[in-house]
Amino acid sequence: MKELSIAKFRSFQTCATSRGTFTFLALDHRQNLRRANPRFEDNHELSRFKLEVTAELAAFATGVLLDPEVSAAQAIASGALPGTKGLVVSLESTGYTGEPAARRSQILPGWSVEKAKRMGASMVKLLVYYHPDSSTAAEIETFVAQTAAECRRFDLALMLEPLSYPLKGERLSSEEKRQVVLETARRLTAIPDVDLLKAELPQSTDDPDMSKLADACAELHEKSQIPWILLSAASSFETYLQQTEIACRAGASGIAVGRSVWQEAVSLDGSARLDFLRQIARPRLERLNALCLALARPFTEVYHASAPFDWYQRY
Repeated sequence: MKELSIAKFRSFQTCATSRGTFTFLALDHRQNLRRANPRFEDNHELSRFKLEVTAELAAFATGVLLDPEVSAAQAIASGALPGTKGLVVSLESTGYTGEPAARRSQILPGWSVEKAKRMGASMVKLLVYYHPDSSTAAEIETFVAQTAAECRRFDLALMLEPLSYPLKGERLSSEEKRQVVLETARRLTAIPDVDLLKAELPQSTDDPDMSKLADACAELHEKSQIPWILLSAASSFETYLQQTEIACRAGASGIAVGRSVWQEAVSLDGSARLDFLRQIARPRLERLNALCLALARPFTEVYHASAPFDWYQRY
């Protein structure tokens, strides 16, 4: 087993069930939500949407992923985020810079790991665009390592979300995506102080071959040197439910689910939005949480913390 610092171990506990599994509600989206609903170009409207979703659904998740621009502090100040739930705050600017085949990520200007720690985040999340064969691969690896070192300095757990992309053409084939996701997991989870992998599905989201997915998830579990969770990538709920079961049976420690639970709410407002969140989105999240609680691998099978009586003198 790997040892975590006492603060990082507490970060994991705060974001997990008592069994050590994760059901994160992902709401740190910015750019794609603004594209989906022009009203969200107004920060007040985007913030209101996120706070309504948080207020209605956070109780049925183990933690919530929010962004520092319009939702993390606002969810605390408004009371939308219960104090009993983990708070994961994103570090990155939305989108990417550089060329489509050589993408770069950056920390949101004015934001930092230190500030996330000071504001009470349980964990931080870093999204990077990564392809093992890209000309920027080494640069991204260095960027991740530098961010992880900052997390070690401030003793804050780091969730890493690598997103794949094609070097040529419009999209990766299902087999290409599998190889990219697996190699990405192998390389990036070897970086010290990367603590939790938020992994893409290791095949195309529209690939219906679930037996192939089971094999790919098992291989992903072998490649990852740290606990991993499955992101939803806007799959339909029923499809994501299947994917979640397969991933958890293969060794995933849970999920980070966003649009697969709440995406229809983006086009709704007022009572229609609240009705959808309460009658449709909430039962979806409850089903996913029950599945993860039953099948996911507890993070405590990977990590432990030690606490000798003189720990505070050396801390």
